[in-house]
Amino acid sequence: MKTSLKVTVVAGGYVAAFVAASAAVAIRMASNRGDPQASGGMFAFGDSIVFIAVFGVLALVPTAGALYFLRPYQRFWEVLSRLCLAVAVTGLTAVILFAAGSHAMPPSPLVMWAGLSLLRILVAPLLALAFLVCALVTPYRSPRFAFLAATAVEAAVTACAGAFWFVHVFLHRQ
Repeated sequence: MKTSLKVTVVAGGYVAAFVAASAAVAIRMASNRGDPQASGGMFAFGDSIVFIAVFGVLALVPTAGALYFLRPYQRFWEVLSRLCLAVAVTGLTAVILFAAGSHAMPPSPLVMWAGLSLLRILVAPLLALAFLVCALVTPYRSPRFAFLAATAVEAAVTACAGAFWFVHVFLHRQ
């Protein structure tokens, strides 16, 4: 298969994921019963989360295709696996900051960092899926272990977020 055709197939997959995510946001907006004028920021954030989630999951297919085409390049896999491990470390850092910041007093800069770390924690499930796709596609053993380690870290970050949400919502009812 020619390189130009490979690039076209992968780019077409991303365009299709973008169109599907945009359609999901349009359907969400059409089905909302609330008043977006009263809380526009919340509606916009919800729309962005829906878009990122749908696009991220659907974009895994063309990403897997692109990674499949890059299988012969061992150096690429080594660099990508190290980069994924570095990104996974930021997830652990975000969880630690969030846990520490939730017990800090409000004028502290730690509270601000804890709030910002929540944005990193929100993308952990998507990153776990992406790292798993990398682990499944790579033909090399060492990068595969690094991808699986990064997947495990992101899954742990997701589990910590889920546990915190469960405790906060269900066990701290007033």
